[in-house]
Amino acid sequence: MRATVIHGPNDIRVEEVPDAAVRQPTDAVVRVVNACICGSDLWAYRGVASRQPGQRIGHEFLGVVEATGAEVISVRTGDLVVAPFVWSDGVCDFCREGLHTSCPHGGFWGSEGSDGGQGEAVRVPYADGTLVKLPAEAAGDERLLTAMLALSDVMSTGHHAALAARVRPGATVAVVGDGAVGLCGVLAARRLGAEQIIALGRHTARTDIARSFGATDVVAERGDAAVAAVKELTKGQGAHAVLEAVGTGESMRTAISITRDGGAVGYVGVPHGGSAGVDIGQMFGRNVALGGGVAPARAYIPELLADVLDGTIDPSPVFDRTVTLDEVPDGYRAMDERTALKVRITF
Repeated sequence: MRATVIHGPNDIRVEEVPDAAVRQPTDAVVRVVNACICGSDLWAYRGVASRQPGQRIGHEFLGVVEATGAEVISVRTGDLVVAPFVWSDGVCDFCREGLHTSCPHGGFWGSEGSDGGQGEAVRVPYADGTLVKLPAEAAGDERLLTAMLALSDVMSTGHHAALAARVRPGATVAVVGDGAVGLCGVLAARRLGAEQIIALGRHTARTDIARSFGATDVVAERGDAAVAAVKELTKGQGAHAVLEAVGTGESMRTAISITRDGGAVGYVGVPHGGSAGVDIGQMFGRNVALGGGVAPARAYIPELLADVLDGTIDPSPVFDRTVTLDEVPDGYRAMDERTALKVRITF
């Protein structure tokens, strides 16, 4: 089969790899229908995150079950399914508590020795604990497929940020970052009943999506100017809930600074600046809470899927370019150069 592999910075290739196959009785093999490129994949592409030459890459996909191990009971051959970006057994203490990302038997697609999501097929460990079955009729609906693909990571991660930031009906929310996760955070905040949603971003095409997702205001400034702009929009108080979807020291400092006293920051941007930007003294004096981390997407997909299916939310607009498997290297370049927001891969 063919799949995407990374050989080094700016070196993404589509190559022949061993066929995905059932190895354990709890495995399934999924033929990929749609996959995508994540902003976090770019850290490996840029050489910031290390990878072994020839390592698989990609962690967001949906597809059709091609084979199952003898112990798999929740899905069968022919089922349309979506996979969260982490596999998990579904039965350990952490999974039962809704923290599938801490499953001791879990792992990330594309980690050494595992299949990546950007390939023709994927071996899925612990299929019963990992895969979520989708309506069969959705297979012919491109918009719906695209919306459901977002549940594998970015929509679930935006939702995680909103929950961590304690978004509630009537709240004022600010979202730091105009990438796919930040935009999905806007959508999640609207879904949870936020009254005022301030999107911080400088790219008009992206902030236009933010407005369509429910943002009431857009702040294009950065740093101190962004803090001042948010304070002006909130009567000098700041936002009850702030979603941080970038992961830099500057973005975290901004997030904490624009949080209202007694409010909370939900951080989901993959950190690439250590703890820079987190001033515990400032947070302590203002009773600002901090929560978030890696989103347990498997816990969120069922409830978010119901809202996608009934039309309550539609995250599909975050995908603004579609490529074939052969064109995946071009997709990485487009996202790296910011000529694409999020790239979908069709098979």
